[in-house]
Amino acid sequence: MTVAQKIADIEAEIARTQKNKATENHMGVLKAKLAKFKRELLESSKGGSKGEGEGFDVSKSGDARVGLIGFPSVGKSTLLNKLTETFSEVAAYEFTTLTCIPGVVRHKGAKIQLLDLPGIIEGAKDGKGRGRQVIAVGKTCNLILIVLDATRPMTDKLVIERELEGFGIRLNKQPPDIIVKKKEKGGIFVTRTCSTPYLSDETITAICKEYKMPNADVTLRSNCTADELIDILEGNRAYIPCLYVLNKCDELNIEEINILSKIPNTIFVSADLEWNLKGLVERVWDELDLIRVYTKPRGQAPDYNEPVVLPRKKCSVENFCNRIHKQIMKDFKHAIVWGMSVKFNPQKVGKDHWLIDEDIIQIIKKI
Repeated sequence: MTVAQKIADIEAEIARTQKNKATENHMGVLKAKLAKFKRELLESSKGGSKGEGEGFDVSKSGDARVGLIGFPSVGKSTLLNKLTETFSEVAAYEFTTLTCIPGVVRHKGAKIQLLDLPGIIEGAKDGKGRGRQVIAVGKTCNLILIVLDATRPMTDKLVIERELEGFGIRLNKQPPDIIVKKKEKGGIFVTRTCSTPYLSDETITAICKEYKMPNADVTLRSNCTADELIDILEGNRAYIPCLYVLNKCDELNIEEINILSKIPNTIFVSADLEWNLKGLVERVWDELDLIRVYTKPRGQAPDYNEPVVLPRKKCSVENFCNRIHKQIMKDFKHAIVWGMSVKFNPQKVGKDHWLIDEDIIQIIKKI
C-alpha cells in the first residue's frame, strides 16, 4: 500500500468516526498518523524529483517577500504588471504563467519583492499540477496574497486555504503556546496554566507515543487542540499573515460588495481598471509591520532616501547592526538615536534599545 493510499484510508476513517469524548484519543492518534504520512509523502517527492520540474524558487531580495497565490486567470499577472515594473504575460486562457516571476514594489523607501506564482488547482498539496512548488515558495513569504475572482463563488477561498493547510501553512494564526521537552524517563508529564477542554492528558499521551516520544514534559499555556499539538511535534509549520484580494470588483453591485466585505482580511481591487491599487500596497505595508530607520554618518545629514527596513518584532539596535553587516557588533561601542524611541534628542543607547519607525541612528565604534 502506497503512502497516498494510507492517507486516503486515514482521512476516510476520520470522516466516518463520530467526534465525542469516547473517540477523542482515537481521533488524536489518527490525526498524528495522518500528519506523519503527509510529511513522508512530501519528503519522498523532494528526494525523488530529478531533472525537469524540480521547482522555480527565486533568490530572496528586498526587505520583505510577498506571494500572489490563486487559481488560474484571476488577475495575478495583471496585478504584478500594474504594481511593479516587471512584465508577466497576460492572456485570456488559463495557466498563462508557468513559472515564478518576481517583481519589486517600492513603498516608503522599502523594497518589497512580489512573486507572481502559477495558478494552483484543487489537489495541489497532493502533487497535482505544480501545486507543491507553488506552495513551497509561498512558505518562504512574509505575506501571502490570495487573489480571488470576486465574480466567482467564494468556495475558491476555502479550497485554497485547504491546500495551504495541507502543506503546513497556517494563515493568520499564531504558533500555539505549547512547550514539549523530551526526557529519558518518567513518562508524559502535562502542566497547564489554563483549562484545555479539547485536549485531555490521555490524548496528549497517545499523540506523543505515536511520535515515538514516551517520555516528555508538555506545558500548555493556552486553550490548545490536538491539531495544534501535532503542529508543534511536527516542527515544520509556517505561520504567515494573509490578505484576500478580491479582484474584478468593478463587475459587482453594491449589495454584493457589502456581503463580501464581511469576510475578514479582505480588500477589493480591480487590476484592469487600477482601482484601489494604492490602497492594496498600503494594506500590504501595514500587514508586513515594518519600520524605517534612517542612518546618520558622523558630521553629515541623515540619509532619508535609503532607510534600513526592519520588522517591528525585531527592531533593536543589535538587529539594526546585523541587518547592515554582522561584523558591526564586534566593534560596537554605543549608538546615538534621534526620534520618538528616546527621551532626549539625541540620546546615547546600547545594543538592546528598541527602535521606532523613522528613528535616526548613528553607530559609534570602539577605537
